[in-house]
Amino acid sequence: MKISKEVQEALRSNKAVVALESTIISHGMPYPKNVETALRVEKVIRDHGAVPATIGIIDGEPVIGMSPEEIEQFGKRKGVAKASRRDLPIIYAKKMWGATTVAATMILAAQAGIEVFVTGGVGGAHRGAQNNFDISADLEELGKTNVTVVSAGVKAILDLNLTLEILETKGVPVLSYGTDEFADFYTRHSGIKMENVVNSPVEVAKIIKAKRDNKLDGGILVANPIPEEYAMDPVVINSAIDKALKMADEAGVKGKDITPFLLKTIVELTGGDSLESNIRLVLNNAALGAEIAKEITKL
Repeated sequence: MKISKEVQEALRSNKAVVALESTIISHGMPYPKNVETALRVEKVIRDHGAVPATIGIIDGEPVIGMSPEEIEQFGKRKGVAKASRRDLPIIYAKKMWGATTVAATMILAAQAGIEVFVTGGVGGAHRGAQNNFDISADLEELGKTNVTVVSAGVKAILDLNLTLEILETKGVPVLSYGTDEFADFYTRHSGIKMENVVNSPVEVAKIIKAKRDNKLDGGILVANPIPEEYAMDPVVINSAIDKALKMADEAGVKGKDITPFLLKTIVELTGGDSLESNIRLVLNNAALGAEIAKEITKL
């Protein structure tokens, strides 16, 4: 893999590094909003004293710490493959471009030696998963790969309770940041009470260290709720989600295509409001992720 000089130097000198995915660039937002957001997220991480490492695959080679020019190419390029664990060997062998999902980003971050990874929301069990087994590989990765993921919970289009049940089965600690209610992506109030509440980056870092010191393999999920001022009206967003799910069902959209379809449709149904909330929650996660990464270096 190709690791940027900045990231290499930071890892060598025990500086805080935060991994970022590239699916949000290629499949999560339209151009140029995708590139602008990716660069804003990197800036937030730098402003908080850490080094950003945006991860993607270019011509079959994993890149840890993409340059602004490479991010721009990702944002403009058509046909970039959506890369999860199962896709990596194919993309490598065929020298393809790949945008890394949460699962693939976790794998590459772990291989590069990066503990903290910031995203918007992780994948999980889709609604109706108990019948169609539509469950994201992100949950499998959280169960076995040693990376801490900071997100605004899981994507709101999912079955939150079922997703949390699966994470419990896989032994993944889910830490709720600053609230006893599970973060609901676009809103702060899912109605799901959480057992493990943390209130500072130091507290999170100590839990990460305890997990690693005791050789308890697997990830940690830090659920960080969207700031109140950017949260959406639950009635509005849930109505849009329900309508988008119905449209996906009628159009026969399935598998890895369903999440991009739903997110795009929800943006259209909310007049762009959901996209702005999405951007704000990612920026909020980036700030927290950088602070956690800094605290880990002190331990």
